[in-house]
Amino acid sequence: RARETAKKDQLRARHRLGKFLLRRGLRAAAGVKSWTTKHLLWVKTLRFEHVAQEVTFLDYLHEVEHAAERVTRLDQAIDQAIESAPTEMRALIAGLQALRGIKKVSAATIVAEAGPLSRFARPKQLMGYSGMVSSENSTGSSVRRGAITKTGNAHLRRIVGEAAWAYQYRPAMSPVLKKRQEGLSEEVKEIAWKAQHRLCSRYRRLMAKGKLRQKVVTAVGRELLGFIWAIGIQVENEQRDRTKEHRRVA
Repeated sequence: RARETAKKDQLRARHRLGKFLLRRGLRAAAGVKSWTTKHLLWVKTLRFEHVAQEVTFLDYLHEVEHAAERVTRLDQAIDQAIESAPTEMRALIAGLQALRGIKKVSAATIVAEAGPLSRFARPKQLMGYSGMVSSENSTGSSVRRGAITKTGNAHLRRIVGEAAWAYQYRPAMSPVLKKRQEGLSEEVKEIAWKAQHRLCSRYRRLMAKGKLRQKVVTAVGRELLGFIWAIGIQVENEQRDRTKEHRRVA
């Protein structure tokens, strides 16, 4: 959660500096993406004639750099926490990274917020825990579904919502994703691959119906929780079988 706060602070610091530059008509060259190393090198070359502007600029730049350093420190702390975590937790974090859109920090956040996924008897319970289920208004025999309840775990809901955006693209295995899946069981990889096909298809189908993009992503995120649950159960079963095997051999 500290990292989540740090990322928000980083975003605000970048917005302040970016708007300061835009108000003065300053933009990086075409093709230079914002906040990349190349972009920051360009920013650091800027100078202003008025002292007040120069002081303000340097203060905003310092905030951006300080926020980036803070995020880096927290990322390192998360890495250390994962390394010292119990075997079962490390295995679950690794397994969840088989899913597109879920990297180490996201996987660690899901595990920290949800705990052992076997405590949820069904995927819908995990969806309810995250607050990503639709609200209902019942009148007699009719039932109308409304917006998501948002009464569950906001941190889990945010992480899953961010990951859901990855499924707007067609199914593919990037080198980075293949690297994350190294050492995982074929069963876990199969669940992750099925998720790509299922969720991409759902995203495109809902968009074709004219649904609002944010509502579509929320629907995809809700279904993504089902695949997260499936991988969690699979990994826990594998860990249980491995423990039994070790005891038998011993």
